[in-house]
Amino acid sequence: MNANPYTPDTPSPEAAEAAAAAAEAAPSAEARLAELEAKHAEVADAYLRAKAETENIRRRAEEELSKARKFAVEAFAESMLPVKDSLEAAIAIQNATPEQLLEGTHATLRQLTQALERNKVVQIAPPAGTKFDPHQHQAISVVPADQEANTVVAVLQKGYLIADRVLRPALVTVAAPKS
Repeated sequence: MNANPYTPDTPSPEAAEAAAAAAEAAPSAEARLAELEAKHAEVADAYLRAKAETENIRRRAEEELSKARKFAVEAFAESMLPVKDSLEAAIAIQNATPEQLLEGTHATLRQLTQALERNKVVQIAPPAGTKFDPHQHQAISVVPADQEANTVVAVLQKGYLIADRVLRPALVTVAAPKS
């Protein structure tokens, strides 16, 4: 007779233990899956919020840049209005003497110079003897002179910088090398 007290319908103790472990693991796996799905939903939500925030920041930056470009000249135009007013006032004077016109012209030039300086427009007018700088000067001619070669002899037209960037180079004559 068979020494095994278990019949094919009755599981062995090892098989019963394995079935119990599997039964305990099954709810644990389902719980883990639910936990991971919840974490995934949380991360996906955070990603979408971050993406939306990034898009909003990009859109706001583009709008600010557009406004800055559009209104960049506003401060400059505002400082130029008194100059325009002075010129219109000068034209309105019917019987101005040459001395009055000259005095008004000098006052208007001072206003214009101040307006340019307030807006970081700086004059380039190198004195004679200054070393020629091709970044700020444009040589119109080379002339014989009693000074060191490659230096400014005369300024034919002043140049201008705007915030350290050349707006217009100064037109100059340069001393020729001595032969």
